[in-house]
Amino acid sequence: MSVASAIVGWGTALPDTVVTNADLQARLDTSDEWIVERSGIRRRHIGSSVADLATEAARAALARHGVPASSIDLTIVATSTAEDVIPPAASVVQHRLGAGGGAVDVNGACAGFVPALVAAYGALALDAQRVLVVGADCMSRIVDPDDRSTAVLFADGAAAVLLQRTAGPAPAEGGPGLVSYDLGSDGDAHDLLYCRQGGPMVMNGRQVFRRAVRMTVDSATAALERAKLTIDDVALFVPHQANLRIIEAAGARLGIGPDRVAVVIAETGNTSAASVPLALAAALDAGRLRHGDLLLMTAVGAGMSWGSALVRWAS
Repeated sequence: MSVASAIVGWGTALPDTVVTNADLQARLDTSDEWIVERSGIRRRHIGSSVADLATEAARAALARHGVPASSIDLTIVATSTAEDVIPPAASVVQHRLGAGGGAVDVNGACAGFVPALVAAYGALALDAQRVLVVGADCMSRIVDPDDRSTAVLFADGAAAVLLQRTAGPAPAEGGPGLVSYDLGSDGDAHDLLYCRQGGPMVMNGRQVFRRAVRMTVDSATAALERAKLTIDDVALFVPHQANLRIIEAAGARLGIGPDRVAVVIAETGNTSAASVPLALAAALDAGRLRHGDLLLMTAVGAGMSWGSALVRWAS
């Protein structure tokens, strides 16, 4: 069962410390030209904590819609870098906000925000009225600062969206909300990108790149096919901001032009679970979605896991 629902608020949070390619060039065997050519990244934000960033982003999302935190029925934080093993970062965020309802974390690495969002829509389809979803990661906690293959890519940040049940027809009948989704994981590739307790993160960049492009295209296509739609029906595609070359390659294979793709990686780097909502928030602030538009979000992460969510927008 699905019900009419809408993203009614959004907010972001980035650490104050900015690390440019020139800063990395001064201490690593790399250069601004090499980083930009290989990833599209020019700067990234480093510092703070998952709990602090998630709380700041969540407060901004609530303030945008002008509702009290006590009206929230469920808080979900997508993260793989929380400071504590227990309790969930979501419990800390919920407490700081003064929110009601339940609080859980979703660890899907870079893909985490999408399954968290799908779960939120599921809660709304049952009896929840408002659900807060936050993507937050501090990747600098698990990256080896001397490893140029990862240190130049990953960064810290958070973004939140507030979902609310609304009146009107269900998504299947042309109303706003989750139209379709696709979630999956290939555990056989778990060793291509991993981090043991205590770190640091290890990544087979070449293999991750190849699989990320294919999984992005396959997942996005699967979500569209389930809705009996095509990429031409999509007004805005928001992919995981892992690497500009991945985004461009996936866009080309899907057949969607850059004018319909949200990209913020040059300014944020790869913020893992925060990357999709950060790109979405930037697009919303720029007025790139109108009532009734179809929004497609796709992310791929360690696992290797993937997910896509096709949403009909309500303004």
